[in-house]
Amino acid sequence: MSKKERPFTPEQFKEIYSKVPRITVEIALKIDNGIVMTHRKEASWNNLWHIPGATLYYQESIDNAMIRLAHEELGITVINQGFWQYLEYFSETKYRGYGSTIGLVFLCTTNDELPQINETGETVAIWKQIPDNIVPEHRIILEKLLNV
Repeated sequence: MSKKERPFTPEQFKEIYSKVPRITVEIALKIDNGIVMTHRKEASWNNLWHIPGATLYYQESIDNAMIRLAHEELGITVINQGFWQYLEYFSETKYRGYGSTIGLVFLCTTNDELPQINETGETVAIWKQIPDNIVPEHRIILEKLLNV
């Protein structure tokens, strides 16, 4: 299922995830002594750097979600090194106006070259330090992975 074939409209998404937690699959991709992140243009987390992640769709396997999000957000194939940790997005209501998300973070590698811009026009970059404008919960990941 591509990004353009989402299972429901933005209105349905908001209605559903205003009532129940959402699960996301997230990729912590460490290369060249840095972490790969994208700069959000979408309404959710707009203008913030974040590690690539996507909602886990109904009856979609975690592995398939990881393949999908790596393609959508980075245009690459990743190699899953295993589950690393979970994140609870307590700041989500502040930034989105609704929501309660639990992110499953996986450590990954790749043999592919990264694009500078993804298919939705977001900037893709390798960070060796923590940017100021970052999704608050992603700061936790970067502190651990960059040993700050």
